[in-house]
Amino acid sequence: MRIVLAANPEADQPWVADAVAGLARQTAATVAVVAVDEIELERLSPAPRAVFVERARAAADAAVRRLADAGVEAHATVLSGRPVERILEFAEAQNADLIVVGSSTRPAVAERLLGSVPLSLVKKSSRPVVVVTHPHHTH
Repeated sequence: MRIVLAANPEADQPWVADAVAGLARQTAATVAVVAVDEIELERLSPAPRAVFVERARAAADAAVRRLADAGVEAHATVLSGRPVERILEFAEAQNADLIVVGSSTRPAVAERLLGSVPLSLVKKSSRPVVVVTHPHHTH
């Protein structure tokens, strides 16, 4: 089994890596972590691309470290562009059996206006997508 963990550069979500670690140990899956800088055109960006790349790198590296602490080997990849499209392309290139992503960290109003990466992945992916919520999250 091949799992792609889509790390969120905008939020620390260690429980997502924990969920993937548990699944990987149970299934002997390989894990690839991807984070997307969310910059399509640098000239339209509010800050230099390097700022966003660093955030994405930090998120991917944190997930890899958390997985390693749980005894699961993984590698990190940072991509530029629109998160949903790039994550789906990465999953295709990895021949992933499953994409795992954390639930949206945006407030409900912002999510309605700007969209939700997890929801868009669920809608657009031909592969199964698991959305992991915070363990103490209540509705």
